Amino acid sequence: MFQKILIANRGEIALRVLRACREMGIRTVAAHSEADIEAKYVKLADESVCIGPAASAQSYLNVPALISAAEVTDAGAIHPGYGFLSENADFAERVEQSGFVFIGPRAETIRLMGDKVSAKRAMQAADVPCVPGSEGALPEDPKEIIQIARQVGYPVIIKASGGGGGRGMRVVHTEAALLGAVSTTRSEALAAFGNATIYLEKFLENPRHVEIQVLADEHGNAVHLFERDCSMQRRHQKVVEEAPAPGIDRKLIERIGERCAEACRKIGYRGAGTFEFLYENGQFYFIEMNTRVQVEHPVTEMITGIDIVQAQIRIAAGEKLWFKQSDVLRRGHAIECRINAEDPFRFTPSPGRITNWHTPGGPGVRVDSHAYSGYVVPPYYDSMIGKLICYGDSREQALRRMIIALTETAIDGIKTNLALHREIMLDGQFNAGGASIHYLEQMLAALNTARAE
Repeated sequence: MFQKILIANRGEIALRVLRACREMGIRTVAAHSEADIEAKYVKLADESVCIGPAASAQSYLNVPALISAAEVTDAGAIHPGYGFLSENADFAERVEQSGFVFIGPRAETIRLMGDKVSAKRAMQAADVPCVPGSEGALPEDPKEIIQIARQVGYPVIIKASGGGGGRGMRVVHTEAALLGAVSTTRSEALAAFGNATIYLEKFLENPRHVEIQVLADEHGNAVHLFERDCSMQRRHQKVVEEAPAPGIDRKLIERIGERCAEACRKIGYRGAGTFEFLYENGQFYFIEMNTRVQVEHPVTEMITGIDIVQAQIRIAAGEKLWFKQSDVLRRGHAIECRINAEDPFRFTPSPGRITNWHTPGGPGVRVDSHAYSGYVVPPYYDSMIGKLICYGDSREQALRRMIIALTETAIDGIKTNLALHREIMLDGQFNAGGASIHYLEQMLAALNTARAE
């Protein structure tokens, strides 16, 4: 096992990794920017290294600085968290070439799954169901593009192969708009991702976003940890997540979960990963794989009792999975609300000093956050300042606990989206379960109309 790990990230995930390491008896190094020098995890780490100014490009995305930080502190491994360099194959490669262990998949696996075209091809080979669409990248010939779209059927969605997080995609409802959308998306993909490759898929009208968590070691063992429902989204960004997904047949989940685990075995996957699907009319359609720990991993931890971050570390250290699929049991229900420093309905960022920070407690309540009273939320990074997770024996109990926890939470000095979460938890459609990925946008439109009146 590693003696010391460098945490190449910030915010709540840096603290989450630090806590996992402390429990395992592993020393930690917090790599931080000048803006994060007062962060809680920097104070709690065994060592800390400033890797550059506030700007991400000069700190958290600065590969030489991170490698140097690991060298000077004699760390054995680097944990990338999520975001920043966590799915950067070149970074993973540099880490390994420099003599450290990258706590995540191998660089070639990250490349394979990071390119949406090659990922889809790999999943088709592993018998994982995919959204109907083009066989690989779209050709240059306009006539061929038109023919592919006709075969798939409108509406279609044009996607950038190197895209993600809702970027680099465009929905097309008519043939007249197709070629213009293809040209625009291709140009945007090249500018944003340095890769002009695009592909086409059937646009599902009213799907849910359901994902499967997997763990795989380098000895050919792989398991799934069931599913999460992440359908409550705004502009393709997740707001609320829960596990398990309401109203989906358990046998179907087990079948798709085993296909995901088998896909991991076939591609030689190592570490934690997430297969993301659109789910509609009883069918799963693969859209992408995230080769890192997810923001929403706590809801899976709550229903399985498996520490996913510690599993990442143990797998990276070369250990075999210490349990079989039959050992993974699902108990109860968990819901997670992402707490952001932003206006709850306009979504404008709200950096600044937190003058009062009071978090809830009680049975089944978990708060993952690096914030505290007096903490200054910097304006340079993502607005998420924490996650509130509630667990119950049933979905109804988890919902009740979340409603209570949200009323007990007080964050003053900045704006947060707590009010939005309270609205969601009391919403009839959300309470019924099974809302689509479009529902939150519709709900927000109705709320804004009501507020205007």
